[in-house]
Amino acid sequence: MQSGLHLSVRIDPNSGFCFGVIYAIQMAEDLLEEQGYLYCLGDIVHNDEEVQRLEKKGLRIIDHEQFQQLRDEAVLIRAHGEPPSTYQRAMENNLTLIDASCPVVLKLQNRIKSSFDRREKIYIYGKHGHAEVLGLLGQTSGEAVVFESLEELLHHELPTNITLYSQTTKSTDSFYRIKNELLERGYAVNANDTICRQVSNRDEALRRFAAQFDQVVFVSGTKSSNGKVLYQVCKDTNEHTHFVSNTEQMCPSWFAPGQSVGICGATSTPMWLMEQVRDALERF
Repeated sequence: MQSGLHLSVRIDPNSGFCFGVIYAIQMAEDLLEEQGYLYCLGDIVHNDEEVQRLEKKGLRIIDHEQFQQLRDEAVLIRAHGEPPSTYQRAMENNLTLIDASCPVVLKLQNRIKSSFDRREKIYIYGKHGHAEVLGLLGQTSGEAVVFESLEELLHHELPTNITLYSQTTKSTDSFYRIKNELLERGYAVNANDTICRQVSNRDEALRRFAAQFDQVVFVSGTKSSNGKVLYQVCKDTNEHTHFVSNTEQMCPSWFAPGQSVGICGATSTPMWLMEQVRDALERF
């Protein structure tokens, strides 16, 4: 009988849901308890395992097309936020919106709306098509320019005065690099740093965490953009970093007997999933 690998395993205490996601999921669970089902516009969180757990409790994920057809129901708005058109449609279709938009995102939406009302030229550093970015774009009637890199931004015909915003989960370093490059090129930049520190500060903390172990298991859904970034941070620090979405994807052959293993994850990774991964590793 195999005696096992005897790995020493630790979960990163700073990994897992950010407060915006905790708030949205808490709200969904309370309502599911009360009424047995609940519609949610888009994946409540970019993690398939957590979505499936809530679907078993009665969560019904719908897309914007299905939302247009829905009448006289309650619909949860997830942490990413939504554009004004969603609220407009809800009024027309007699839908009750349960708004779990993250407060950091709502504040950003309001600031972009004010800039737009002042007719400023708005550029948003963010991921094309991302739910949060669509909500931000909606504040400007779709007029703001979204870009994913400095290179992409410089392809645009830029005005002398630029108002710069960022999706809340972007890296602060990249944001300031873009701002400084624009200043060096002679543009007047009104830079609004609206990045959520609970997310952006994870870079440093993760580097410190990942450096302590022989191996690192990074747990995240494949749809999480924040997961991709944080996984890369771990991998750059510790080349023995493995990306998994669930326990089935782990191989005992990755590890040598007695090694230390750190488990960490994205802001959309539930703690229960990281605990499952820990339990599986301890069984190896």
